[in-house]
Amino acid sequence: MTHLPPLTLTRRKAATTEGGFSERGPVRTERIIDSKGGVDMTIKKPLVIVTRRLPDLVETRMRELFDARLNVDDQPMSESQIAEAMREADVLVPTITDQITAGMIAQAGEQMKLIANFGNGVDNIDVTSALRRGVTVTNTPGVLTEDTADMTIALILSVSRRLVEGARIIPDGRWSGWSPTWMLGRRITGKRLGILGMGRIGQALARRARAFGLSIHYHNRRRLPADVEEALEATYWDSLDQMLARMDIVSVNCPHTPATYHLLSARRLKYLRPDAIIVNTARGEVIDENALTRMLEADEIAGAGLDVFEHAPAVSDKLIRLAESGKVTLLPHMGSATREGRNDMGDKVILNIKTFIDGHRPPDRVLPSML
Repeated sequence: MTHLPPLTLTRRKAATTEGGFSERGPVRTERIIDSKGGVDMTIKKPLVIVTRRLPDLVETRMRELFDARLNVDDQPMSESQIAEAMREADVLVPTITDQITAGMIAQAGEQMKLIANFGNGVDNIDVTSALRRGVTVTNTPGVLTEDTADMTIALILSVSRRLVEGARIIPDGRWSGWSPTWMLGRRITGKRLGILGMGRIGQALARRARAFGLSIHYHNRRRLPADVEEALEATYWDSLDQMLARMDIVSVNCPHTPATYHLLSARRLKYLRPDAIIVNTARGEVIDENALTRMLEADEIAGAGLDVFEHAPAVSDKLIRLAESGKVTLLPHMGSATREGRNDMGDKVILNIKTFIDGHRPPDRVLPSML
């Protein structure tokens, strides 16, 4: 196990009280009296600055364990505010929408040694620069898997069976009764699902998709072990282009890295069949959104279900119009939005911080070689 520098102990006189105030707010401490009662050793809690509001249970636990500065108003912090926080904090807890650049890391205070990301992806953090500066980066893997896989299935059903479009009809007063040829969607049983990225979420999606009678296909940076492939009844495609040309449904489940930026480029999207649909619950940057929009407008692809966008939170007017027509389902990055999932993410963040300040390697440390 890699050991890191332990948290500093500061000695104070016995008369020192348990609390005090500094320029950055309350100094939260724990008092430890030795066996003779003559020494008061005070452990100074690390200053942990959190950029967004987190679930109540998570924030309560953070207040107990750390000198936690929370964002109670939940207003996104600007780049300059985050940079200022990095000059003060011992630990920064950003979210996936906070961009932590090389320049910001270079200006961080010498005391800041940990960036504990509240999120699975770390494409918002320059991990290489952090490592070079001696700053550890952690994330929250695993806890979002089932929720995101559920949402992917929901999007596949929504686009295939026109659920959002149908849900609007009755409230709009446009339903006059059942008709044999009205609001026809597409059956998913027996269709071929191509999964781009067969990590935890991709495999969880495959397990669900098999229950719906879908044929499982995948493209991945590395082929899965034979026993995993067999258990998932999954067919591996070494060529992404060839897989795209033969699928009825394509699901994007890979992370955003420099290698996956616009992996589904205008050229690759052209391989999709006119009756194919595509869903994305990973990262918007993996798809060339403009090219996808043009194909949807030209009926060169049947539909799309998007939980993420290339320039989020901005969504193009063209995509919104396509959603109004029923051809596209658009969701506001809800893939991991369950109470259980967000609490589990917070638990991971706290565990990573606690392990780090205790002088050990945190369980979810991220290295550039892993990206």
